[in-house]
This record gives sequence, C-alpha cells and structure tokens, in this order.
Amino acid sequence: MNAAIRPIRKAVFPVAGLGTRFLPATKAVPKEMLTIVDRPVLQHVVDEARAAGIEHFIFVTGRNKGVIEDHFDSQFELEATLEARGKKKELEALARDLPAAGQTSFTRQQAPLGLGHAVWCAREIVGDEPFALLLPDMLHHGPTPCLSDMIKAYGETGGNLIAVAPVPEDQTHQYGIVGVEDAKAKVSAITGMVEKPKPGTAPSNLHITGRYILQPEIFGLLEKQERGAGGEIQITDSMIRLMQDEKQPFHAVRFDGTIYDCGSKIGFLTANVALALERDDLAKDFRRDVEQLLGRKS
Repeated sequence: MNAAIRPIRKAVFPVAGLGTRFLPATKAVPKEMLTIVDRPVLQHVVDEARAAGIEHFIFVTGRNKGVIEDHFDSQFELEATLEARGKKKELEALARDLPAAGQTSFTRQQAPLGLGHAVWCAREIVGDEPFALLLPDMLHHGPTPCLSDMIKAYGETGGNLIAVAPVPEDQTHQYGIVGVEDAKAKVSAITGMVEKPKPGTAPSNLHITGRYILQPEIFGLLEKQERGAGGEIQITDSMIRLMQDEKQPFHAVRFDGTIYDCGSKIGFLTANVALALERDDLAKDFRRDVEQLLGRKS
C-alpha cells in the first residue's frame, strides 16, 4: 500500500432498520439476526469484514436491537454449560467468532432518517480516518470476500471506492447506478452516480451493491445533506457531492460472485438454499430432500 494512503481499520454496519418485510418474524428478532443456515446474516457480513483485516466493528443500532450487542459478547452461562458437557467444538466456534475486547462499538440512530443519517451517527467513533461501510442485508458470496478485493484496490487508488455488479438493463431503474470509464474492468474510475434512474437513462448497468470505502469528509456533507428520496438522508447524494464539489476520486470495484439481497424474502430463502448446498455436513441430505420436494411439486 502507498505510504500516503491511510489504512482502513474501521467498518460501519447500519443495523437500525425495522425489517417490516419480514413481519411478524422481526417483531421481536432483528432482521439482521435471521439466520442463513446457522449463522445470522449480520455474522456473515462481519466475517467478510474481519477477513479483510478490519479491526474495529461499529454498529449503528436502533430500539429493540440489544440482541445484536449480546450476540457479539461472551455469554458466561452458555459457555460454562458447553464446557461442563464437553462441547469443545461448539466452544471453539464461539471463541473464534467473538471479537476481542474493545473491537466493537454501538451507537443509536434515534430516528429512521435513512442510510446517510445512520452513517453520520457513527462519526464520533470513526473519527478522522477512512472507513468501510457494509450493508448487512446484502450478502456477497464469492471466491474472495468483496471487501478484501476493495481494500486491495484501495491500496492502489486511495480515495473512495464502491462495489458494483451488473444487472439486466431493464432493471437499472431499481438501483443506484454508476457510470465508469471502463465497464469491463475490475477497477475503474467512476464518472457519475444516479439513484434509480428513469428507464433508458442509466449511464451503465453497474449497480451499487452495498459495500463502500469512504473518506471522513463524507461526514461533513452528511451533516448538511437535505432529505432526498423517501424523505430520508441518502448516502448517494453526499457521495455525488464529495465527487463533484470536493473533487475526490471514486472508483468502482466489480464483485465477481453472487449477491443475495437478504432484505427480500426470495433473496433470503435463496441464500439459505445456496449456502446449505455448499456445506459438507448438509449438502447430500439437503439436496435429496429438496429434489424430493421439487419432484412432488412438478
């Protein structure tokens, strides 16, 4: 990494959403704690950040999200019971997932004012350094962790980076879309950004996938950012200003893998099936049962 480029040590996870699309399941259980096979969605995303070398995990929570803080803490009674029963494998798994003391921070988003506002709520913890932003609904599954690819690219480009992936041309109006200098390159300079462009007006078919590396100047812009689409403070609006008004470079990093939108029921169910079929301890029996089920339905 270029010595002049400050390292990415911290990651922000906005987890204050209500999860209304999963009611009544999310009435008492945060949507981020719904499981993909046997790990919460949020744990999968934290695993991605840890694999990329992130040292400090910052969670922007809301009301009724205390279980998230409990999940990333030790639980004496459970661990004592497992030890007494000789459950060494389970104990080792818990210890492996547990962040070290001081590696997690939690702050509240006290009103549902959008993603941009949630990120702004983390400003005092992030401080004056670049940081990663990972949306926990978007599960990136591929040969290498998405954030690892981004941090590798950041070591060459510096500035701000956004993970992108192609979508069908007739679906671009559903996403935040970026224009780039070279749409086929793994890493390319971003020439423009637009949130949910009108059909036929998108600058490319590359959509923003929920992974970012941002410079701390974004906080000052978010503080002054007016409400945009949906009456919320949009992170895209401040990124556009950071690129255009502040002249900061932005690069797109193509993610070569599969993205599961676990904020939707179909994406959530698909992720469970796909990851279960990759598990050595589950795949054979699970595939048999799925094939039997599909056979009965056909």
